[in-house]
Amino acid sequence: MKIVRYAAFLLLVAIVSACASGSGSLTPPPERTQAAVDDYLIGVDDIVQVTVWRNPELGVTAPVRPDGKISVPLVGDVVAGGRTSAAVAADIQEKLADFVRTPQVAVILTELRSHEYLSRVRVTGAVRQPVSIPYRQGMTVLDAVLAAGGTTEFAAADRADLYRKNGDDSSSAHAVNLDRILNHGDLSTNYRVAPGDIITVPERTF
Repeated sequence: MKIVRYAAFLLLVAIVSACASGSGSLTPPPERTQAAVDDYLIGVDDIVQVTVWRNPELGVTAPVRPDGKISVPLVGDVVAGGRTSAAVAADIQEKLADFVRTPQVAVILTELRSHEYLSRVRVTGAVRQPVSIPYRQGMTVLDAVLAAGGTTEFAAADRADLYRKNGDDSSSAHAVNLDRILNHGDLSTNYRVAPGDIITVPERTF
């Protein structure tokens, strides 16, 4: 009988612990690597410089239009949005071959305007001022929440979650106990954030 009671007690503790945490996983989010930078895709408003070796008159510097295209002398419109610089250069080079002998084309991104939104960290829910802030190296959950003015008096700070995109475009949730971070100095869930992360703080249910 004592064994049954003890097992029931352990089950109750597990249920209470699960309810006290956020809806996300209790495991820390995976670290982001710098490899993703090599695969940067051109976006709308990015400034692109096209140069053609020994044919400077065919070069152009222009922003990517809302339709994702740029205009290149002789070639006309070329799709740049959603592609890498190397892919755009290869496309222009192939089309220029009808006009120029063995063209050598380079495409350089001079301003990454669209990247600003991709690299932001967002804090929503029961915080003083929901914010979208630029990512900074070394930034943590606490830094982001403080930038949002901290939590409100209605916040369920022990049930916050950090959402992070995975490599397959899905996202995963990771539980963050802001109450312990803010009020007890427990930094075990004060994870380092990554570009594109979203931190949500739910309100208490009465």
